[in-house]
Amino acid sequence: MVAISKIATGNGHGEDSPYFDGWKAYETNPFHPIDRPDGVIQMGLAENQLCFNFIKKWVMEHPEASLCSAEGVNKFKETALFQDYHGMPEFREAVAKFMGKVRGGRVKFDPDRIVMSGGATGAHEMVAFCLADPGEAFLVPTPYYPGFDRDLRWRTGVELVPVVCESSNNFKITRAALEAAYEKAKEANLRVKGLLITNPSNPLGTILDRDTLKGIVKFINEKNIHLIGDEIYAATVFMEPEFVSISEIIEEVECNRDLIHIVYSLSKDMGFPGFRVGIVYSYNDAVVSCARKMSSFGLVSSQTQHLIATMLSDDDFVDSFIVESKEQLFKRHRHFTLSLSQVGIGSLKSNAGLFIWMDLRKLLKEKTFDAEMDLWRVIINEVKLNVSPGSSFHCDEPGWFRVCFANMDDNTMEVALLRITTFMHKHNEAMVPRKLCRRASLKLSLSRRRDDFMSQNMMSPHSPIPQSPLVRART
Repeated sequence: MVAISKIATGNGHGEDSPYFDGWKAYETNPFHPIDRPDGVIQMGLAENQLCFNFIKKWVMEHPEASLCSAEGVNKFKETALFQDYHGMPEFREAVAKFMGKVRGGRVKFDPDRIVMSGGATGAHEMVAFCLADPGEAFLVPTPYYPGFDRDLRWRTGVELVPVVCESSNNFKITRAALEAAYEKAKEANLRVKGLLITNPSNPLGTILDRDTLKGIVKFINEKNIHLIGDEIYAATVFMEPEFVSISEIIEEVECNRDLIHIVYSLSKDMGFPGFRVGIVYSYNDAVVSCARKMSSFGLVSSQTQHLIATMLSDDDFVDSFIVESKEQLFKRHRHFTLSLSQVGIGSLKSNAGLFIWMDLRKLLKEKTFDAEMDLWRVIINEVKLNVSPGSSFHCDEPGWFRVCFANMDDNTMEVALLRITTFMHKHNEAMVPRKLCRRASLKLSLSRRRDDFMSQNMMSPHSPIPQSPLVRART
């Protein structure tokens, strides 16, 4: 057999992970309400399908956006021929304008700093190639998207060093955690070249507040390392507080702008992952120039550029879409989290994203990642839901799971909730006998203690029994 490269045969893609194993379980037995009612429901895919009817209506009303229609065919030849890898000017202008609107119009983006890429996956790899050499490292707060291990490490040779964040403070990024990770990298003889933050967070569904962002900018400036802001969920913030972009923060504090870079895409905010529209936006001229050359390996098709440019240039549509998307995400999130709470399942308080960070710690047989995997296998194989265990997101605490709620229709969502409800009822019923036994044992123990107390103190049956401090406090 002819040998192939180490990259090709290595495990750098990260497919050997429960995150991807869940996808495989779904693909081999996908749920269908009629053909496969007992199939696995995909809740491990962060996809936004809640506004497709709204978008479909615009597409039907604007046939000129398609090159394969009578209204758009005049642009077919022009668009089909070679396009400069800088991207169509109208495409870059429309995307830059959309990025500004998503951020509430509080900041403007320069179309000449827009660099195309094949989705956020290609954008992250492009940034990694530009900023670091093999063996150098990026700090990444946990929990973080499992695909980062592939996107940033596989072909670049860059290392990722976790910044451990904890549930005790709702997984917030602290200066102490950043310093600890930085020192750990130094001890491992890794040169830290940058910090990657995801805001809004995947998998937490939370946003970084202004003070935290300012602290992060201060940290990277002091260390003279790059900051990559993954903001691909910027338009999915459906409740207050509002999203704050790193692009706003650098307008408010002193910093070396050459260190600031943003990764964006239309995969999550608009629900267009199949279009592979990824964006690198850098404030560093050298990075823009280098990334533009690298973009030759992952350009957005000119047909897609034409459609996106036409759509995002329609101000009325964009304004309405942003509002509609927030409303749909809010309703789905509220319904999903309320339904879970009714069966005793909590989640991290969140206001963004296409998922929740579900807390199943109380269902673990023991507080270990092995127990988390045991529970995950039950959910996949018996409940038939593909949810993603926290360990695949490098979470430092077992029992958390990411569950996506925007990638299915209402009927499928109800089936998923019914399965969760049934599972929790069975679990609670299984726990009842043990609880009853404990209560009976406790009652017997208290009775014996009372008899002993009375006999030792020679109290008559009519003498008042002293109350505990807890009872006195309640009365």
